[in-house]
Amino acid sequence: MITITTTEELAAFCDRARQAPYVTVDTEFLRERTYYAKLCLLQLAVPGEDEGAAVLVDPLEGEMSLAPLYDLFRDKSTVKVFHAARQDLEIFFVEGGVIPTPLFDTQVAAMVCGFGEQAGYETLVKRIARENLDKTSRFTDWSRRPLSEAQKAYALADVTHLRVIYEHLSDELERTGRTAWVNEELSVLTNPATYVIHPEEAWQRVKTRNNSGKFMALVKELAEFRERYARDANLPRSRVFKDDALLELASTKPRTAEDLARSRLLLREARRGDIADGILAAVARGLAYRPEDYPEVDRSREKMQVNPALADLLRVLLKAKSEKVGVAQKLVATSAELDAISAGERDVHALHGWRREVFGNDALRLCDGAIALAAKGSSVVVVDL
Repeated sequence: MITITTTEELAAFCDRARQAPYVTVDTEFLRERTYYAKLCLLQLAVPGEDEGAAVLVDPLEGEMSLAPLYDLFRDKSTVKVFHAARQDLEIFFVEGGVIPTPLFDTQVAAMVCGFGEQAGYETLVKRIARENLDKTSRFTDWSRRPLSEAQKAYALADVTHLRVIYEHLSDELERTGRTAWVNEELSVLTNPATYVIHPEEAWQRVKTRNNSGKFMALVKELAEFRERYARDANLPRSRVFKDDALLELASTKPRTAEDLARSRLLLREARRGDIADGILAAVARGLAYRPEDYPEVDRSREKMQVNPALADLLRVLLKAKSEKVGVAQKLVATSAELDAISAGERDVHALHGWRREVFGNDALRLCDGAIALAAKGSSVVVVDL
């Protein structure tokens, strides 16, 4: 196994990758103790049987620049292949300001090719590469050095088997004419906006039963302060304070350090210093909101007049259509989208693009009473009315 530890070695491999039709990529990282993921190891492989076709890149050894890798990511002549790329891409966007292009995600492709909901890498290795993964190094601290031979072998397998998986799925997409479907799905992953954090929107991720304007103003300010502090200090949000403590603070509205000291859920470190000052300032800002400035909770689903019977029929149609074309149901339409369609909503993801062809057109016809569903043996079929 070859481990690259210098910029010059990385540049040489990237030069080789530019001559290849594709390069498979995977990362090992830690995120438990930081806001941003810490890249600990990078695995790369190109087609070929020689030892140099698959390498480990160790960014923690020596003073290595990843600039040659980022140049490769920008080179449109080589496809960059990942599995479940979301977190990997976030690392490269945050550290290098780059998104690999062209991109291929084998998890998305597997869903389009009928391998089920969010097919795991291990499943694809077994079903496509006909190999078994050694899982003994799955839960490991990738920041510790030196890495064992078992760790290196485990990490390298993530990109060597990926070559077989990519070639199989790519051929299947070409055969079925569904390459454009995958490209449509990847538009979210390749959009830089996907990886940009907006602290002022952090409150929307906090789950609460109290949606009053006054309460949500406090939730918004506290969540925004936590997001900014965690980002600037590179700490997990939970190390600043957890959601249950945030909701407690929004309820108790502490004004002084003595008030904070009475909190049951606030971490000791958050009751003094910069975090405590930030909490008190956030509460003060939240209390100063005018009613017209209260954050508005999305209540569109509460107002939606869902037709339960029609929603159930749409679920049956979705299952029948998904099985017929061999695509994961969840990729075509979510349960929330089916409810929305039954309630008369038409600006729904499932009614656009390739999904409309597979499911949306007949979903609308079902809503309009133009078709019915009937059992035919073990299958459900569409009947024109």
